[in-house]
Amino acid sequence: MRRFLYPLLMVCLVGGLSSCKFGKKVDLIMNDTIVASIDSMASNPFITHMYTADPSAHVWEDGRLYVYASHDIDPPHGCDLMDRYHVFSTDDMVHWTDHGEILNSSQVSWGRKEGGFMWAPDCAYKDGIYYFYFPHPSDTDWDKSWKIGVATSRKPASDFTVQGYIEGMDPLIDPCVFVDDDGQAYIYNGGGGKCKGGKLKDNMMELDGLMKDMEGLEDFHEATWIHKRNGIYYLSYSDNHDENWNDGVKGDNRMRYAIGDSPLGPWKSQGIYMEPTDSYTNHGSIVEYKGQWFAFYHNSVLSNHDWLRSICVDKLYYNEDGTIQMVEQTK
Repeated sequence: MRRFLYPLLMVCLVGGLSSCKFGKKVDLIMNDTIVASIDSMASNPFITHMYTADPSAHVWEDGRLYVYASHDIDPPHGCDLMDRYHVFSTDDMVHWTDHGEILNSSQVSWGRKEGGFMWAPDCAYKDGIYYFYFPHPSDTDWDKSWKIGVATSRKPASDFTVQGYIEGMDPLIDPCVFVDDDGQAYIYNGGGGKCKGGKLKDNMMELDGLMKDMEGLEDFHEATWIHKRNGIYYLSYSDNHDENWNDGVKGDNRMRYAIGDSPLGPWKSQGIYMEPTDSYTNHGSIVEYKGQWFAFYHNSVLSNHDWLRSICVDKLYYNEDGTIQMVEQTK
């Protein structure tokens, strides 16, 4: 394999990657493995047959990129009626597969009897099992009874069964689970200006110690997301910006980020990486796929309605010092 790759790499370097073609698009060579580059993407929003929000993006061992999303119900009643989740996947960022509904509120035995309120989810993988994390209230008084539920499956996009919820967490929303290089899993939730984080036990369904406040964040609102690059931990989130502030910035929530040396901080604020969309809310995730980093988010382009949203994705770039460049929102 090496004897073939080295001459190929030299030809590409001499001729320039943009002009090195062997019957199809240029591929990246990483660790002696040919990895297809991302030179085209579906237009935004990339899911158009239904309303979706809160994209949680992950790359699993089968080589596909999966997005776990909440579902806005039409006609909406704020976010009250959101009560089911879909999974979408791709292997080229152009063609997306809808794997269908994987969970709804009627399957949550401990949940609010009126249903609804299945907001931004996340998913993690460990030892052959996929763990799907979702916020859901347990009482009619939904705002004070949020719990982070856990459903499991041996498949990434089907056959999930609710196992219960994680005890000991504050009644907050927007779960995020990050598994570090050493296999240690961390869980986060937040909302209303509060962001919490802590360790999970090996079973991925119990806290290992107490949750702690994430310190050093600037204007935190919700939508915690953790990723790691070159040994640096990044905590990204949605801020509280409101167009009614009349500060010269059109639109509402912006996406901010902070960096740290540990998954639990302390964090150092780095500013904004995405300006407001046309939706009142935003909720994002950041992931690397085939050598390219991507920022997922949602807008209201298809509906022109704040609570009928659609998931989008654009390329994300870093500066040499590790800071994130402003994401260009495309159509």
